[in-house]
Amino acid sequence: MTRLRPVPYEEWDGEVLRPLTGGRTVPPSNALGLLLNHPQLAKAFLTFSTHLLYRSTLPARTRELTILRVAWRHRCRYEWAHHVLIAREAGVTEEELDEVRQGAGTLLNRAVDELETTSYLSDDVYEELAKHMDERQLMDFVFTVGAYRMQALAYNTFEVEPDPGMDDGGMSDRGPAA
Repeated sequence: MTRLRPVPYEEWDGEVLRPLTGGRTVPPSNALGLLLNHPQLAKAFLTFSTHLLYRSTLPARTRELTILRVAWRHRCRYEWAHHVLIAREAGVTEEELDEVRQGAGTLLNRAVDELETTSYLSDDVYEELAKHMDERQLMDFVFTVGAYRMQALAYNTFEVEPDPGMDDGGMSDRGPAA
């Protein structure tokens, strides 16, 4: 059960959601319902997160594997369930999802883990990332880790449940994050 009641869908303020939706109607979402409890925060945050999700210079697969590693490390059921669907649409395989869960030594997992652990990238990991990413991609990568960490903290703190029909992949049944 959530600690803050999401704003009911029929009470959503489309203007607050405009940075994300561009005026389109979107389906109900527990995360958006939570954010709408604080319209000023929602509007500011959605402007930033919309860049990361829809305008980032990162390839979709890279972005989603990054987000999923953050979600897994923080045991964020909402973030995991939501982004597994997006990741699959972007071509992420079941094997890659398992690598995220297991903390396999992929470059993205190592980079996320370093940022999460030390708030810094070692020279070795930074240089390896820089072989595959330009300066803007490196910035989008670091800001994606930070923003999704912040979201995981909020969703976990306020106990935001995955949306109806979404599966957290048994995350709540598994042991500590790798």
